[in-house]
Amino acid sequence: MSIKNRNIKFGTDGWRAIIAKDFTFENLSIVTRATAKWIKEEKIGSTGVVIGHDARFMGREFSEHVAAVFATEGVKVKMANNITTTPAVSMAALDYDAVGIVITASHNPPAYNGFKIKAPFGGPASPDQIDAVEKHYEELPEGYTVKSYAEAKEEGMVEEFGLTDLFIKLLEKNLDLDAIRKSGIKIAHDPMYGASQGLVRRLLGDKMVHELHDELNPSFHGQAPEPIDKNLQELSAYIKANGCDVGIANDGDADRIGMYDENGLFVNSHQMLCLLTKYLSQEKGMTGDIVKTFSATDMLNLQAEKYGLKIHVKPIGFKYVAELIVSGDVLVGGEESGGLSVKGHIPERDGLYIGLLITEMMVKSGKTLSALVKELNDEFGVHATYREDMHTTDHRKNSMMEMCKRKGFTEAAGKKVASWDMLDGVKHIFEDGSWLLVRPSGTEPVLRIYSESRSDKEALDIVKDAVAKVNSF
Repeated sequence: MSIKNRNIKFGTDGWRAIIAKDFTFENLSIVTRATAKWIKEEKIGSTGVVIGHDARFMGREFSEHVAAVFATEGVKVKMANNITTTPAVSMAALDYDAVGIVITASHNPPAYNGFKIKAPFGGPASPDQIDAVEKHYEELPEGYTVKSYAEAKEEGMVEEFGLTDLFIKLLEKNLDLDAIRKSGIKIAHDPMYGASQGLVRRLLGDKMVHELHDELNPSFHGQAPEPIDKNLQELSAYIKANGCDVGIANDGDADRIGMYDENGLFVNSHQMLCLLTKYLSQEKGMTGDIVKTFSATDMLNLQAEKYGLKIHVKPIGFKYVAELIVSGDVLVGGEESGGLSVKGHIPERDGLYIGLLITEMMVKSGKTLSALVKELNDEFGVHATYREDMHTTDHRKNSMMEMCKRKGFTEAAGKKVASWDMLDGVKHIFEDGSWLLVRPSGTEPVLRIYSESRSDKEALDIVKDAVAKVNSF
């Protein structure tokens, strides 16, 4: 008898579920066995798997169980000996020609944990690869016995190693840390109790780096470790109170980033993507394409036109960006939700690297972060954005999506819709170029509503009108 599909479904980046409800040792065995079957059948990687985990509840215990299942399936394991970031696992997958496995729920609330798969090229497994893993669920026989983690180590199937130490060396190689150190810049870092805690201090020293929330707290003090403005007000206040030049925040597994300028004002991912595009192409003379996801700013389109760069628009989820990074020549790639990647580093989101690269940009330009953002707005016009993650009923969520798909939502904030784009969800493009995007989350019971317009107020008003429409159902 084979195992029935237990709704172990991968979202935009990994399988995530509530601990003890669906994220159980039994379900971990299923997804791990399916992954092992895929690795062996497709001959993915040559050295087995690399496993790491973040600071979430029972991360180590879940990781040991996954390692033991792989060992039982005859797949060798290199196991991080401590908490580590997702980009570090991706780096190791590339270095060892292995499949990377990360036990993390990234930025999800504390009750969740998850399972991410990284391909041997050093980034998220492709949608086709994930589909291939999921197809193996039904083929797995029941009545399964897993050897112990200790037994797997004794047999030589599992080897522990210092993954974070290797990752630190990569950051030191790819960043001009000497320039940052010599500048005397004052950095506030908020790892949000996650896997990046202590790493910026380790790179730059205690005198330059002031860290918040840098202790183990698997509940993240009750706050989902997502580096967005509303979750980081303590960091903003700290910057203003202590005269810091820049603030860097990372999510639970440190592949995402949020930043603040010297005034404690949030610098969002749209702005960071544009800053990096300008720095790498205009200051460092690098070439390549821009890849953005569907919810990212149109300022990138204007930059592509002015700088002579090709731009690609992909569905939401960094795995779609990673596919182009691996197959093409990408200068900057990223998404609205804080996942950014650039040429010269691994083909993966890396919140630590991006934060320090923008700090390097500040130091080398001799300008504050607020001044660099102002230069973008002066050059390309203000592109204000807003996003609402709306927790609502299934009825309202489905009703809104059905109406949007049939092009029934035709006006918001006094703006008329001129066209629609349904690449991922439904984007309503207004006559003045502003837009509204409505799409359901792939990992949470949430309706995500995004906008871009010519001012913060306009962007907010567009989303408010969409929220009111959802609530009317």
